[in-house]
Amino acid sequence: MAIDEETRIAEEGAGIILDAFRAYRERFRDITSRARRNFEQRDWHAAQRDSVRRLDLYGEAVGDALQKLTRLLEERLTQRDVWPLLRIAYGDRIWGSTDADLAETFFNSVTRRIFHTVGVDPLVEFVAASPERRAPEDPASVTVTFAGDGSLEVLLRRILSHYRFEPDYDDLERDVSLLKHSIDMELHGSPVTAIELARAVFFRNKGAYIVGKARTPDREVPFLLALANPSGRLEVDALLMTEDEVSIVFSFARTYFFVDLERPRDLVEFLRTIMPRKPVAELYNAVGCDKHGKTELYRSLLYHLEVTDDRFAVAPGQRGMVMCVFMLPRFDVVFKVIRDRFDYPKMVTHEEVRQKYRLVFRHDRAGRLVDAQEFEHMRFDRRRFDDQLLEELTTRASETVTVEGDRVIIRHLYTERRLVPLDLFLRTATPEAARLAVIDYGQVLRDLAATDIFPGDMLLKNFGVSRHGRLIFYDYDELCLLSDCRFRELPQPRDDYEEGAPEPWFHVGERDIFPEEFRAFLGLKDHLLEAFLAVHGELLGVPFWHRMQEKHRHGEVIDIYPYLTSRRLRGPGRDREASEEKTS
Repeated sequence: MAIDEETRIAEEGAGIILDAFRAYRERFRDITSRARRNFEQRDWHAAQRDSVRRLDLYGEAVGDALQKLTRLLEERLTQRDVWPLLRIAYGDRIWGSTDADLAETFFNSVTRRIFHTVGVDPLVEFVAASPERRAPEDPASVTVTFAGDGSLEVLLRRILSHYRFEPDYDDLERDVSLLKHSIDMELHGSPVTAIELARAVFFRNKGAYIVGKARTPDREVPFLLALANPSGRLEVDALLMTEDEVSIVFSFARTYFFVDLERPRDLVEFLRTIMPRKPVAELYNAVGCDKHGKTELYRSLLYHLEVTDDRFAVAPGQRGMVMCVFMLPRFDVVFKVIRDRFDYPKMVTHEEVRQKYRLVFRHDRAGRLVDAQEFEHMRFDRRRFDDQLLEELTTRASETVTVEGDRVIIRHLYTERRLVPLDLFLRTATPEAARLAVIDYGQVLRDLAATDIFPGDMLLKNFGVSRHGRLIFYDYDELCLLSDCRFRELPQPRDDYEEGAPEPWFHVGERDIFPEEFRAFLGLKDHLLEAFLAVHGELLGVPFWHRMQEKHRHGEVIDIYPYLTSRRLRGPGRDREASEEKTS
């Protein structure tokens, strides 16, 4: 083929991919823009539908690009010599754009769908971020700063008046007064010289969030206003002014925000100044750029392997019946590979396990289900694997993990944020920390029930403790919709034979659940069991679960707040179901 023809094909192919990316971004922003209206009109079901619908856009856009590329390139689609020139042409087109990072990730998604690349291939994909293609860093372009003039009331009134909604604030002056009191308490009377806030409002579920930081003469502190619309008039529901509290709102265990992403990288850079300990990958995930968040996670993994001598090793805790779980000691992520065969009594199939992960990805995670990233065709240096781990992977997951010379090839795995398994945490925790963890364990069950999820396997080893001291569930192979469960009272034995029978003498259906048996799964003793029962005793009875199922049958969207009830400006006294989430 002549050079001019190759150049034409490359330019046309680059245009096809970029057009598909731009179309995706336009549809993404269109759905995202509806979040404000849903919040203003209290259309919570529409908000839920949009949350799921938006997740499908990326795969559809990649599919559209592949169809058009196939028509253009025909049999040359899978010939690698076509792609270096096409990649260069694409890079030139996205030079200087405010979403160049996302555009590179989209290109990689297309090529990996075509080539099923093992590891990375710099000839057909963008391996490292390309600083020369990015717009200059300018976090201020996504923020607005309100200067203090000596009167905190005036400053707060200006902020709330700036962020206006179709239903007005129920009582603006009351909210200003409550906020001033909270800020004075938090800052011990130190004056606020300015407040810098993201221009865009963050929407999720039934809440809206104004996010930024406040400046005093000697420091900067996070500043987050949580807005609620309980009855058609807006209220400032909470004020958060610590990094930990804001980080929990942006948790990896929560559904992604709806927020304007005209300048995604600048917005993430601004959020990093508020939450410097949160990985960049998780911030991209939080604002809805989960595919690029995955890219950032992978790049951080490659960088970690380049600059450390860490070796993959078996993760602490009990061995999984379904997954082989491993880690890098100094990398805050675990890697999970599905085993070839599952230990008794696990009866699920490999496809059912993958379906559970897909369910969690598309469902409201309520701050209690860890977000998992799915990777395919990974390649690592064999020397980076502990011998014990490599033996386990090649014997128990040989259909997924193979050794080819000095390389370990992993065809499919999940990554999750690393947590301390609850059973291990309780062995070394102080009595008070253990008590709080056990109480929060019960709250996990309540929060999941509020979002129509039943965890299935309730053993302590399947729950992890975050750095904030919060409990999060991460074992999904028996997870299901609460609505699909049948909660039953345990039948009473009619005679000595039935009472002593080693197996249930009554019929037990696949979805039958007996809450009275939860006590045995808990494995809690003495004061920890007493602490759990004192707060969550009703979880061991059928009425609670039936009540939650009834709420879901009637389409109720239950409130779950991503902050302590004590942080709510008006307290928990209103007639709404509050869910207090624990931090250390």
